[in-house]
Amino acid sequence: MVFSFLRSIKQSILTRFPSSPPPLTITAYRLYTGTDDHSYVETIQIPCMERLDVSQLYINTTPPGSVYERHNAPQRNFVLTLSGTLEFTTSLGEKFILKTGDILLAEDVTGHGHSWKMLGDEPWVRVYITLP
Repeated sequence: MVFSFLRSIKQSILTRFPSSPPPLTITAYRLYTGTDDHSYVETIQIPCMERLDVSQLYINTTPPGSVYERHNAPQRNFVLTLSGTLEFTTSLGEKFILKTGDILLAEDVTGHGHSWKMLGDEPWVRVYITLP
C-alpha cells in the first residue's frame, strides 16, 4: 500500500510538470485565520528541497457528492489531493477550487472556519501530513 501511495504521488508530480525542468517551488493554497477570526485563502510557494518536521501522515477518502459545513482544520496539515475536485468556501464567502494534484496548507485551526463541497464524480482521496 505504501509503495502504491508513493507511486501515485510521483505520478501526480510528473503529470503536473511533464516536460519542464524540476521546479524550485510548488504552488499551494494556504487557508488561514486572520486577526478578525475569519478564514482567508492565499496562494503560496513551497520550496521543493526544504525539509519539514511532521508528526503524522494518514490517508482519507470521501465519496462524491459529499459536503462538509463550516468547520476548522483540526490541526495544521498539508493536504495532498490524489483525486477529486472540491469547492472550498472561506468564512467570508471567498471560493476556490481544489483538484487532483493540488496542495492545501490548512491552518485555520481557530476562528470561523471554512466549508467545502465535492464537485464531479470522483471521490476525494487525499493525504494529510500533520505539522507539529
